[in-house]
Amino acid sequence: MGPIPLCVLLPMTVLAMVVAVAAEGNALDDEYTWPQWKVPLVRKRRTVPLDSPNYSAHPQPELSGTCGIECQRRLPATSLDDLEQFLSYETVYENGTRTYTSVSVQGLNEVAAWSSNVTSSSRHKREVYGTDTRFTISDKQFSTKYPFSSTVKISTGCSGVLVSPRHVLTAAHCIHDGKDYLDGVQKLRVGTLKDKSRRGKGGKGRGGRGKGKRRKGDMDEDEVQEKEEQGEKGSRKGKGKGRKSRSRRSVESGKPLFKWTGVKKTQVPKGWFKGVSDGLTADYDYAVLELKKAPKVKHMDLGVIPSVKKLPAGRIHFSGFDDDRPGNLVYRFCSVSEESNDLLYQYCDAKPGSSGSGIYIRLKEPGQKKWTRKIIGVFSGHQWVDVNGNGMQQDYNVAVRITPLKYAQICYWVHGDSSKCQGA
Repeated sequence: MGPIPLCVLLPMTVLAMVVAVAAEGNALDDEYTWPQWKVPLVRKRRTVPLDSPNYSAHPQPELSGTCGIECQRRLPATSLDDLEQFLSYETVYENGTRTYTSVSVQGLNEVAAWSSNVTSSSRHKREVYGTDTRFTISDKQFSTKYPFSSTVKISTGCSGVLVSPRHVLTAAHCIHDGKDYLDGVQKLRVGTLKDKSRRGKGGKGRGGRGKGKRRKGDMDEDEVQEKEEQGEKGSRKGKGKGRKSRSRRSVESGKPLFKWTGVKKTQVPKGWFKGVSDGLTADYDYAVLELKKAPKVKHMDLGVIPSVKKLPAGRIHFSGFDDDRPGNLVYRFCSVSEESNDLLYQYCDAKPGSSGSGIYIRLKEPGQKKWTRKIIGVFSGHQWVDVNGNGMQQDYNVAVRITPLKYAQICYWVHGDSSKCQGA
């Protein structure tokens, strides 16, 4: 075969380069796209009545003795029978009646392998370390708009997030201490922030400041989106640059105005109860509250992600009502330091009161340019974790991940029909 003419070789070379660039662009887009999951089905087997709760437990500012990521590595694999027991649940209704529902799990083998994540050895002490990098959303004109508006306050002292028009996801320990329901759950309420202004948008009524005026230190939705985008693109710009640009923003404000709604029923997985899941209790620190009336605010959907650390930036975001900043909604974003299939250790500064907050990330919808926020975990709060299974404890920022199985269970609680929960 003779030499290829230059007039033929050049177009072929250009075409190859175009194809390579396009492939690289598609691969990068895939990293920023919500993965599609087929989730298993969680179906009700039978429901039996139980005695009414005693409501004798008291809130715990810090959890201790948790078997964390390192400790759980030493535990045997969980069987299907065990999973079905852990995912069975109790329901407590507003009139005090209580039931136990056993479940079956179907299609678990059809789910794509839930990745065995490689965990790092980096660790950080919990709560606030170094410079406080939380952002206070003190202006009610912004805290009452999405995504902040999806964050709610639980009357037992925790935070939560709306995952449907009438359902709130929060931490199980905000409702139940593992042995009994907390005192106050019998009259459980959920509060959403409301604007103090009486004259509508831009008005100068009570709490209003006129259209376009902002107090120093306020943070609006566009600024939060900018912070989120810094997190998502941080890995392209170099490690640590996003964190250096962050500063504390805090403004004193008056007493918050909440619109409170009663809770119709509460559902907690049995895996959270003492003596059921043993070392896996931390994996089931989540609960769902069904409200009597739907607040007129936008909710945030659930999402499933195989690994947060493998995302381009590995950043998470959440807002909550931290106790040390009464009257203000507090937003933060940070990196994940370590993850397992069910838990996250992360660097977010937080204080009591933020437990139960919904942890979210922003990714593109498949085949679209639209970026969507979805809840991928629940913030458990300050926990003293059993590191090596020998009683030696270290404190961490801990969050519970939404796995395909947990997605199926929560979706079933929300919709009451597992057939509506076959994809995430």
